[in-house]
Amino acid sequence: MNPLSPVDEFLSFLRFQSVSTDPAYQSQVQQCAEWLHQWLQSAGFSSSLHPTEGHPVVLARGPFKPDRKTVLIYGHYDVQPPDPLDLWNSPPFEPTIHNGLITARGASDNKGQIFAHLLGLRETLQKTGDLPVNVILLIEGEEEIGSKHLEKFLLENKSSLDCDTVIVSDTMMVGSSEPSLTYAMRGILGIEFSIQGPVRDLHSGLFGGIIANPLKVISQLIASLYLPNQRIAVEGFYDGILPPKPWELEEWKSLPLNESYFQQLTGVPQMEAQGQEVLERLWLLPTLELNGVYGGYQGPGSKTVIPSEAHAKITCRLLPGQDPEKVGERIERHLRQQTPNTVQITINRGHGGGAYSLDPDSPMALAAVEAMKEAFPGAKGYRVRDGATIPILATFKKVLNADSLLIGLALPDSRIHSPNETFPVAHLEFGMRLNQALLRKLSYNGNEK
Repeated sequence: MNPLSPVDEFLSFLRFQSVSTDPAYQSQVQQCAEWLHQWLQSAGFSSSLHPTEGHPVVLARGPFKPDRKTVLIYGHYDVQPPDPLDLWNSPPFEPTIHNGLITARGASDNKGQIFAHLLGLRETLQKTGDLPVNVILLIEGEEEIGSKHLEKFLLENKSSLDCDTVIVSDTMMVGSSEPSLTYAMRGILGIEFSIQGPVRDLHSGLFGGIIANPLKVISQLIASLYLPNQRIAVEGFYDGILPPKPWELEEWKSLPLNESYFQQLTGVPQMEAQGQEVLERLWLLPTLELNGVYGGYQGPGSKTVIPSEAHAKITCRLLPGQDPEKVGERIERHLRQQTPNTVQITINRGHGGGAYSLDPDSPMALAAVEAMKEAFPGAKGYRVRDGATIPILATFKKVLNADSLLIGLALPDSRIHSPNETFPVAHLEFGMRLNQALLRKLSYNGNEK
């Protein structure tokens, strides 16, 4: 029986419905972890499966030599829910290939990106019987729900996870055949707040005009968070932000990311930001985004009530220098000060994590840029920031005292978290070459702890 091709192996990986947030998928998450564990063993790694209070961690190691650098490669095998199912062109866990793109839930986030590294490692082991550095593979099953048990795992296994560098491919390239090193990512802070008015829904004719409407109050509170110039009205919200370096603004001018690109990607009639301001807002300014507002009657037709309560969800993306705890306190104070005495407000702060940054001129960063140019002939090797958040990066720094190299293999239009998520077939090969070039260069040009 002929062994599966790397692409067929990847398709097998994608078929697992490893949705971490929904208990209905628990057995599929477990089966995916077990498949990955067995694959790594067959590839020549010493692999083990570690239960947590949630989903298991897959931990594997390559050949070890005490006199060389150690690199930890991180990824996750869990995926986002596939809903809404009716918007998929094909079933989300039955991967298809068309025009060089693999379509499936988890194709780019993060199964394709981590599997490309695994293929590169396996090929190196098959050809040479060794790797240029000591490699630890840590692949978790809870990234999509905040890596809630990973910090405990790191602390419990800190001595055995000691490393010089962490490699993460869970970000984007700036364009086709243009890989990029992400040296800064925003942090995140989630907040939910609710307005309680009357003890039950009331007839809007009998009580309208004398009872505060929670939906109206929450709308006014939301509006109070913003100024007309798009800045956030919360006092002290921007405290601690560090200004960009001149080279950053200059280098970004050559990036293939502009107003028209984002307009086409998102389908909006017009962008709020124009020209160079697009990247400056995306990478150099924090945000306070409204993610959901709900309350009152939501069914078809009309129901004339004053709802008893209303709810809102917001998330903030924060820059290096901003403290999520302090920002949360300031937003909470603002909301309480703006809430009238005719209603009650309840505020809950949810998940949060600090921003991450790496010196883009460090030896390890420059080694990564050279590896990108080698793996993608003709690439410029851009150094960029990212507006999104990977909270575990700050945990790696805190617990392992290791910086992370963020080198994405997904494209900006890969539809991560959306229906019809894709990953280019060619990027399995590109990712293999990137892995091999990067480990080779880090073996003699990486950072020193």
